Amino acid sequence: MKKVNSVLKEVLEKINPSKGDLKFIKESLSEFMKRLERRIKENRINAIVFVGGSFAKGTLIKKKDYDIDIFVRFDIKYRNENLSKITEGLLKNINHSVIHGSRDYFKIKMRNDIFFEVVPVLEVKNPKEAQNITDLSYFHVKYIKQKVTNKISDDIKLAKIFCHANNSYGAESYINGFSGYALELLIYHYKSFSKFIEVVAKMKQREIIDIDKLHKDKRTVMLDMNSAKLKSPIILVDPTYRQRNALAALSDETFLKFQKVCKDFLKNPSKKFFETKRIDFEKMEKDAKKKKYEFIVLTTKTDRQEGDIAGSKLLKFHKHLSTELNKFFEIKNSGFEYDDKKSSKSFFVVKSRKEILIQGPRKEDRDNVIKFKKEHKNTFEKSGKIFAREKVNFSIKEFIKNWKEKNRRKMNEMSIIDLN
Repeated sequence: MKKVNSVLKEVLEKINPSKGDLKFIKESLSEFMKRLERRIKENRINAIVFVGGSFAKGTLIKKKDYDIDIFVRFDIKYRNENLSKITEGLLKNINHSVIHGSRDYFKIKMRNDIFFEVVPVLEVKNPKEAQNITDLSYFHVKYIKQKVTNKISDDIKLAKIFCHANNSYGAESYINGFSGYALELLIYHYKSFSKFIEVVAKMKQREIIDIDKLHKDKRTVMLDMNSAKLKSPIILVDPTYRQRNALAALSDETFLKFQKVCKDFLKNPSKKFFETKRIDFEKMEKDAKKKKYEFIVLTTKTDRQEGDIAGSKLLKFHKHLSTELNKFFEIKNSGFEYDDKKSSKSFFVVKSRKEILIQGPRKEDRDNVIKFKKEHKNTFEKSGKIFAREKVNFSIKEFIKNWKEKNRRKMNEMSIIDLN
């Protein structure tokens, strides 16, 4: 634990945003907020503006790009109106891009690495009245600001950078990890980052955490929540809304990978666990060649909106292609890396199956048996069915090239516009 604390102290010194970045954010935020509030007043709109996210909670970590959340909180009387349309009207003559979602929001570039995201939300007194998950943001900011001390905020930053470095940070569907709010709650609950990872390392699946004891027992948690939201390995009761699982997005796959990283770090503490890892494609290729396996790197592009939508589409396609490849090759290793824009890189290390068995129709299905035998030369009968043996006499590169030609329609359906 002494070594763990030494590493954490060293990491903490490097993860805070620079004073220059913070100064720029504060000054430009103050100016922008005044401008936005003036527009609200001029248009006689009943709404308030508040800053949310990590910046508001004092848990912002040093990153390549900063997204600062600004919420326009509309009075409940606007519940049946298009809040996104009204918000966009407030941004007239301000250069912005639209981010589509269940409720559109807007991104404004303040500097090459600093963006303001203006999000319309509804002012609800009770979380049950929320029309959108972002309507709960006000409650989340208020709760964390009340509970989190400066000491805890440092531990939250460590948790965020640790999760980010190990591809576990974010509730987006291509990550299925820990949201910033969920990590803030977990660190507040366990009182420190080191205690959090110690617990996770030993945690059994389907752990239930009810920080403020809003439920009588674990059984009532399960009964009170939507069953669709109870599939995550950790069920974290949102202290601002007892019927919400703040970790509903966390998948078993992400959790198990994260749990292994926690165990590895505790076993051998090192700064490398806090450093974002990129796939070393050259190393992967060298390792594959040493073992005489085939290797390929693929670049895939989508036409969908960058972020959660594009990332999800690209990951789904990567998994689909893995399934297709697995029919003819043993996949020894593979990896996927999304660029946060509209493309991804993935690699496959494979070994040819040499020969595959294809199942055909039942022998009494004469018409289809004739068709099957025309398509496949080497056929035989077993247990009342016709089978065929087919040689795998092509490389992975040839397979991808042929698959691409035959499946352009499928790619289009999956919103994939290019595969190289």
